[in-house]
Amino acid sequence: MSGIPHDRYEAKSRGAKWVESRIPAITLIYDTLMIPTPRNLNWMWIWGIVLAFCLALQIVTGIVLAMHYTPHVDLAFASVEHIMRDVNAGHMLRYLHANGASLFFIAVYAHIFRGLYYGSYKAPREITWIIGMLIFLLMMATGFMGYVLPWGQMSFWGATVITGLFGAIPFIGDALQTWLLGGPSVDNATLNRFFSLHYLLPFVIAGLVIVHIWAFHSTGNSNPTGVEVRRGSRAEADRDTLPFWPYFVIKDFFALALILTVFWAIVGFMPNYLGHPDNYIEANPLVTPTHIVPEWYFLPFYAILRAFTGEVWVVQLASFLTGGIIDAKFFGVIAMFGAIVAIALAPWLDTSRVRSGRFRPMFKWWFALLVIDFFVLMWLGAMPAEEPYASFALIASAYWFFYFLVVLPVLGLIETPAAPPATIEEDFRRHYPGDEAGRTSPESTPAE
Repeated sequence: MSGIPHDRYEAKSRGAKWVESRIPAITLIYDTLMIPTPRNLNWMWIWGIVLAFCLALQIVTGIVLAMHYTPHVDLAFASVEHIMRDVNAGHMLRYLHANGASLFFIAVYAHIFRGLYYGSYKAPREITWIIGMLIFLLMMATGFMGYVLPWGQMSFWGATVITGLFGAIPFIGDALQTWLLGGPSVDNATLNRFFSLHYLLPFVIAGLVIVHIWAFHSTGNSNPTGVEVRRGSRAEADRDTLPFWPYFVIKDFFALALILTVFWAIVGFMPNYLGHPDNYIEANPLVTPTHIVPEWYFLPFYAILRAFTGEVWVVQLASFLTGGIIDAKFFGVIAMFGAIVAIALAPWLDTSRVRSGRFRPMFKWWFALLVIDFFVLMWLGAMPAEEPYASFALIASAYWFFYFLVVLPVLGLIETPAAPPATIEEDFRRHYPGDEAGRTSPESTPAE
């Protein structure tokens, strides 16, 4: 919030002055609600409120579900059925929690791709971007551990496959896998560990979210043009911004209401649509499912994990150069986590002097291919690891790394971008040429 002028809160009542003299809580809330926000934000900037809602929903429903869940291999599956059948509104709580995780990941993927397109990761917002990626990693860990808790067939075998990846790490893999599992295989100790961490990590995520919000409030919000708010004078800043309340709060809640309408329809009428039927069969270590797949939000990275087999030349080359230390399994693990690291390194890989993809004609095409590639990888992750899906997954995985490691650095050097507007106010006037009243006009609600 530093550097962006706005009205300061002044306590007037005796009670408010008493509180403010001891802890500036009201000032903090006021500064958050009234923070000057770029007036040209479009509808892709509504995912923050959706993510905040999802985090609160997951924590609240998770706490209630934990009161009735039993983390024991002989009782876990039955305790979930008890929640579904005997606990008052238990089935609704569980469906809200399960589908809330899906909405959480839909919102975070939209949030990430919006940031990639509009260059929200560029200076001075690199730390904000890195904190966001840490939140994403913790979300993935929390989601994976939560998927194990129902102790169905897909829960058990998904845990077996994913934890087995840690065993592929040279030298320390076996010890690390044993420590993670609490024994030689997925068993009661594993379920207890995962339950404990699944309960704990959302509170860690909540803490990081607070730091994330603080970070982008310190640097100012990004916007579709990539142009910074003018800081020369109060009048100039006011022409570029609007207070977060009421303009953006109303817009965000309106968007949240529309999204929750669809969400409640899914929870009410098709709550198991995104689940796997095998997970309604109690875990059996002696019966392996025909096709083991994780939850849908892990599928793109699962496809990358499986794409690099021993027949791929780059895997063979890596194995030869390292004397066999990097085998196909370990290479797949490196590729899977490397795909996420590549996103995190976008602030340093992108060499373009223009932030927003709106003004980069060549970038738009490559980025559109990346979005398509993401959905193709998601589809391939759900397919069997056989031809032609294996070859398609390898091509799609190659493009993912090609985009971040080659396209982003090279485009910044060869592309001729269009000139962005000089100010946020200028961009706003292009969309609302008749709005002369500024921030007091109801038509000044930002949209695109």
